[in-house]
Amino acid sequence: MASAALWLYSLLVWLAQPLVRRKLRRRARAEKGYGTAVGERFGYYAPPLDSLMMHSSTSGQGSFLWIHAVSLGETRAAGILLAELRAQWPDMRLLLTHGTATGRAEGEKLLLPGDVQVWQPWDTRGAVERFLRQFHPAAGILMETEVWPNLVAACQARGVPLVLANARLSEKSLAAALRIASLSRPAYGRLNAVWAQTDADAERLRQLGAPVQGVLGNLKFDAEPDAAQLAQGREWRAASARPVLLLASSREGEEAMWLQNFIKNRAPAQSGKALTAINTEAVAAPGSVQWLIVPRHPQRFDEVFALLSSAGLRVARRSQWGQPPQDADVWLGDTLGEMALYYGLADVALLGGSFAPLGGQNLIEAAACGCPVVMGPHTFNFAGVAEQACAAGAAQRVAGMAEGMLAAGQWASDRARLALGRTQAQAFSTAHRGAAARTAAALKALLATRPSRAG
Repeated sequence: MASAALWLYSLLVWLAQPLVRRKLRRRARAEKGYGTAVGERFGYYAPPLDSLMMHSSTSGQGSFLWIHAVSLGETRAAGILLAELRAQWPDMRLLLTHGTATGRAEGEKLLLPGDVQVWQPWDTRGAVERFLRQFHPAAGILMETEVWPNLVAACQARGVPLVLANARLSEKSLAAALRIASLSRPAYGRLNAVWAQTDADAERLRQLGAPVQGVLGNLKFDAEPDAAQLAQGREWRAASARPVLLLASSREGEEAMWLQNFIKNRAPAQSGKALTAINTEAVAAPGSVQWLIVPRHPQRFDEVFALLSSAGLRVARRSQWGQPPQDADVWLGDTLGEMALYYGLADVALLGGSFAPLGGQNLIEAAACGCPVVMGPHTFNFAGVAEQACAAGAAQRVAGMAEGMLAAGQWASDRARLALGRTQAQAFSTAHRGAAARTAAALKALLATRPSRAG
């Protein structure tokens, strides 16, 4: 019998369905992807999907291996793991689920003939049952953090092995989960295996009763930057008359913080009163740099452009750049899938999400591109990687945006220190690779110990 906590949770998520539909309609106005196949969110699948199902019986060729990757970052990590899994199971069929429009768009690149991509079902008992009945996955892999109580309980009841891969859990998330321990502990405890990114993640996951079977590292270290993009970025950086500083994957409020400090520092720099002030004026003043801002979410590209333009800055959007980028006060990276180009173009990057209390973004891609990082105080979502990067000399932590802008400018202007930082960033990235092979091997070993189940 389900616990009282799970019963109450199930009631609440069932009652929330109209709110979920309303939220999706609202988000679809900014991102059309949220208006796609909304019925899938609630376990209803239109043709031609119906004609593809029921081929995934229980095991062997044709079975679906289900991977859930909620958003863009998790989907990219899933793609790294998927390459290893396809090598071990050449005939596998992929069932890929997501929660965000950017994740789904990225996931389309991973599909082969016979694979299926749908939305993650909203965590009501009915939607989850319809999802499992429709697809009959042979096993499921949840990426990083996505543990949903009804989904996990239903997989256990149906005998579907379910694992949490590339698992991470921040102190903040642990505290929140412990406040609802009667719900979260059974959900984590019902998983068949958990493979953590770091020892600290593993310890926090164990506090929730998760069956941690190993610390295998972070899949994202195995990603190879797009070589053509990286080369193009570096070519443009070499042609720039000034060092290029990047505010990477900036989040709500951080561009305003940057703008406030930029305007404050530009005036004394122009008057010659502060030689170390950060500015992006075209005049060849000591300490002057070229700023590049790349917002994390595409729906905010126009918003950030309007913010910068309203302050009187000349803004050149990447979507309208020539060869090389045109002269402007600020370059705005308003494209998706080009972070390797942006990191190649930058001398030093400020880590978005770390200056507002949002937990930080992942700095692994910056390191892989050989771009040193300056981060703010808020990196709780990636605490382990952030501390490791600082210890390796690939990153530096500061107290806030003003200090970050100054530190990035100083790092970029010190040629010897910049060259060392690039080398240390690349070495940090290389030293942590191998998680994909380890995770694929662990999954293969787990499934080999389980008997085939009935269809």
